[in-house]
Amino acid sequence: MIRNAKPSDKSQVLKFCQNTFSWGDYVEHVWDYWLNEDLLFVYEKQFPVGICHAFFSKNQIWIEGIRVDSNFRKQKIASELVSHVESIGQKNNALFSFMLIDVENSISLSMAKSLKYQLLEIWNFYSLEPKKNSNFDIIFAKSLDASLYPHYVKSWRWLPIDNTIVSELVQQNKIIQSQINGEVSTAILSDSEHFDNTLIVTLFSGSEKTSLQIILFLQNYAIENNYNRIQILSTEKLFDLEFLDHKLSFHLLRKTLD
Repeated sequence: MIRNAKPSDKSQVLKFCQNTFSWGDYVEHVWDYWLNEDLLFVYEKQFPVGICHAFFSKNQIWIEGIRVDSNFRKQKIASELVSHVESIGQKNNALFSFMLIDVENSISLSMAKSLKYQLLEIWNFYSLEPKKNSNFDIIFAKSLDASLYPHYVKSWRWLPIDNTIVSELVQQNKIIQSQINGEVSTAILSDSEHFDNTLIVTLFSGSEKTSLQIILFLQNYAIENNYNRIQILSTEKLFDLEFLDHKLSFHLLRKTLD
């Protein structure tokens, strides 16, 4: 019932990937990327009724894009897709499985808990408007203690940080910091691999003042580098600004693969 997706599945799959969120869904925009990345699976009952995509990085597998046709809900299709991906992870020596679920999606959270996923953290998603600024105080970090920052977000995947990743990010000037009165905020920048002109930022906020400096820099950085959208992910609840819009909050969930 579970098999690798084929290009011909797309039209059928998109029929049940229309109104997943209040604003619609993103599967139609990433389907071709996922197909090329491999590990895109469909659950078939004469035709596809469920999908799930996975992505390997270092010692973990990232699970995303779980969708089930509303006419086939409550049949444990999502659970079977997740279990299928986990088994592939185990065969490839992955130690952990991760996924992200909207804090208000009680059905998916219940499914994840039934599969022994643990709630690790809550992350908040903010949209920031690009804007010309000049009054900010940041530095490009030359090092970073990887043990303090276990994950960063790349194309909406929470990927592990190690010294090799830090070295690459430093060389690319992708780690920025602001320090005021001994308090430090750090941000890691990455380009979306699936959406054009989209800057994705993992923000570790040390204080409101230092975070504001980073936000002002990001607005200007986006203008200078032709980004149309800035997406900020942070475990902290950021302050209210007219140009900073809180969109959603998510649970980051983890399971140890035995």
